Amino acid sequence: MKPSIIIFAILLAGIRAEETATVIALDEAAVKTLGIETEEVIESDFEKTAFSLGEIVEIPNRHSVLSSRIPGRISAIAVQEGDTVTAGQPLVTVESRQPGDPPPSIQLKAPMGGLVVQSHVRLGEPVEPEKELLDISDLGEVWAIARVPQHHAGQLAPGARAHLTVPALGAGVIEGEMLRFGTTADPTGGTIDAVFRVANPGLRMRPGMRVEFNIVLSRRAAVLSVPRTALQGGPADRHVFVTDFDNANLFHRMPVRAGQISGDRVEILTGLFPGDQVVTTGSYPLGFAGAGAVSVQEALEAVHGHKHNADGSEPTAAEEAAQRAAAQHPGGDAHSGAPRWRERLFMATTAVLALLLVVMSFVKRSPASITTDPS
Repeated sequence: MKPSIIIFAILLAGIRAEETATVIALDEAAVKTLGIETEEVIESDFEKTAFSLGEIVEIPNRHSVLSSRIPGRISAIAVQEGDTVTAGQPLVTVESRQPGDPPPSIQLKAPMGGLVVQSHVRLGEPVEPEKELLDISDLGEVWAIARVPQHHAGQLAPGARAHLTVPALGAGVIEGEMLRFGTTADPTGGTIDAVFRVANPGLRMRPGMRVEFNIVLSRRAAVLSVPRTALQGGPADRHVFVTDFDNANLFHRMPVRAGQISGDRVEILTGLFPGDQVVTTGSYPLGFAGAGAVSVQEALEAVHGHKHNADGSEPTAAEEAAQRAAAQHPGGDAHSGAPRWRERLFMATTAVLALLLVVMSFVKRSPASITTDPS
């Protein structure tokens, strides 16, 4: 690598080190603008999960059909598709073909409670005993069929749990219990069906709805974890923002080492402690908030009501005297009491490296060797 390139890289690294802040202070307006929300770090059960997609289906033995025992015609219909019925409720009246004035009629009652999912009759229509009149499905409990990658199948068994999300119903999480695997696998997609039993209060889930599964493969207790939205940075620079214990508008950039990912949570191996308040919502834009943020000094002074140094430390008696003197003489350095060794070191390093760059450019121009004329 050329010396000039090395010097430029060193200079750039020094500039980046000065720009990278470990503490960010915001005023109230900035906190509201970024929509900052936090969550307390606690130890809890941590689940290793596998993601899968699938759908809702009805349970076969919870589906019934209404039919007539005698031939005749439909003289009355009490329900239509989408209605909820109870077992024994009269649904359809059939007028028989036997003579009479009027001819004798019978009422057909619901064989089970549930939802009328399909109707095959119209008023006055002739019927025969083999004709299906209404389809009724009890959707109080349904099956959720997950298409599980075959390499995860060996880690599952009946009784396994899954956290389900049905996009059509919003972001709520539904719990399911695995009953069994399907009878065949899909060689093309490399998956096998896993059947989960799911309660369906309010009958909101309907057959055919899309389902997202987080299937629990294992569970560990007393693990520190944070929402995935709190974790920022690349693989070599993972960090979160933690609020200060004394100032809720002061945020510390904390390097962390992340472990396993489970759904919307990430295991934290090092860098955090129980009780820390990590930023969840607004964590990403918080890293770019330096330009519009107040200084750490201003934030602490607003909270505690007295002067602080630029680095946030409590001023000594000598520093307080220097600050008072600076306030009385505006032309002086108002921050003379604050440690500035980093700025001075950076300026000195920049000057030395620039001088070296100039010297090396002159050396490069000098002739590499001197030749003489043999004559």
